[in-house]
Amino acid sequence: MVKEELKREFPLQNGSVYSRRKGLQPFSASPIESYVPIVGEERVEELQKLAKKLKGVKILEVNSTAVGGGVAEMLYSQVPFLNQLGLEDEWKVMSGRESFYRVTKTIHNLLQGKKGTFSPPMVKEYYRALKENADIYAGDYKNYSPDITIVHDPQPLGLARYLRGENEKWLWRSHIDVEEDILETNSVLWQFITFWADFYDAVVFSGAHYVVDCWPLQKYIIPPFIDPLSTKNKELSANEIARVLEKYGIDCECPLLVQIGRFDPWKGIGTSIKIYKMVKREVNCQLVIAGGMASDDPEGEVVFNQACEEAEDDLDIHVIRLPEDVQVSALEVNALQRAAKVMLQPSIKEGFGLVITEAMWKGKPVITREVGAIPIQIRGGETGFFVTSTKKAAKKVIRLLGNPCIAESMGEKAHNYVEEHFLMPDRVADYLRIFNYFVNGELDKNSIISYHPWFKLSKRGG
Repeated sequence: MVKEELKREFPLQNGSVYSRRKGLQPFSASPIESYVPIVGEERVEELQKLAKKLKGVKILEVNSTAVGGGVAEMLYSQVPFLNQLGLEDEWKVMSGRESFYRVTKTIHNLLQGKKGTFSPPMVKEYYRALKENADIYAGDYKNYSPDITIVHDPQPLGLARYLRGENEKWLWRSHIDVEEDILETNSVLWQFITFWADFYDAVVFSGAHYVVDCWPLQKYIIPPFIDPLSTKNKELSANEIARVLEKYGIDCECPLLVQIGRFDPWKGIGTSIKIYKMVKREVNCQLVIAGGMASDDPEGEVVFNQACEEAEDDLDIHVIRLPEDVQVSALEVNALQRAAKVMLQPSIKEGFGLVITEAMWKGKPVITREVGAIPIQIRGGETGFFVTSTKKAAKKVIRLLGNPCIAESMGEKAHNYVEEHFLMPDRVADYLRIFNYFVNGELDKNSIISYHPWFKLSKRGG
């Protein structure tokens, strides 16, 4: 929950988003005991037992933006939750010019397999921005002196070189779907990433099939998660849902297809619009495309405008730019997902797809592609449908709209699957096992491979 009086006062000039020692606690997580009815007493007790071994340990989380994307979504709950558990967890974000974010977006795209070049001027811009941010952080970082620093994704990767001190542990959390063969054939990119990664003790991936074998680092697997009690995922009343639909002129009586996510070229927004148009020829329905803009993604505005153009004059297509206010946006996403009959997420690439997790938690069938870590969540025909073409996707949507019992059964299985594997208390426990190894030298048998059998999924059909 974001506190009303503080919600516009972060990040600070030194990048701080959350810091208990500074009295900067603009959002909070639900009390630990509130999760017992959801995950069970045994799992909460295990979490507390692990936390007790680490009481007082200081952690720093660093990412590129406080608004937009799954990383920020998780940190809004994870950071205050770890503080409740007796650890001290702070969160900082980077600052940068548009030129820096264009470089980091290029890195992101190249790592996911998009063709392109990584030029010497891009390398120079990255060095400049990372040194600039390290200088901004330096004094406050030294005063805090964290035991463990977790750096999320490529944007802040280079900070370890400038800030790391003795006896500190640095973990790189890679949330994206790295194409290892592309990385190995692009010598400039390979040397660039490997140079910065060498300053880390370990790298954490979202799934077994994401692991980049050639990095000489300890490797851990922790899937992303949702907070079931956050504003975005908590139960809503019918009136709360209706108010959001009314705000955007959405007919609550007409079946609703929904896609949620950043306005990003990888998300397949144009495909969702094509699916809707095919479905509407046979079944009356509406489409919502709703997303926000992340400060580290210069492509967002372009993709938003493209979506508006593709929607043309169809009044039943609602392209929604979500409010900048984090809590208002979260509530509206929750309402739109709960109002949906079917969720569409035809991403071309997907690091994990927390919007899919959120929709499954709300008991919604999801139509998606078998890419990235989506197969970790979706079991084809059970918790959702994988499709390979617009025509096949439209047929699945028509089937679900015409057979509410099938949709309800699939939604129930999806909810149960998320409950078992992708809720915050369990995945935070995974982090604590890693911390316990680095701080106390205790290696838990579940540290490397979590409770779920994260078997090696083939990304390339080989």
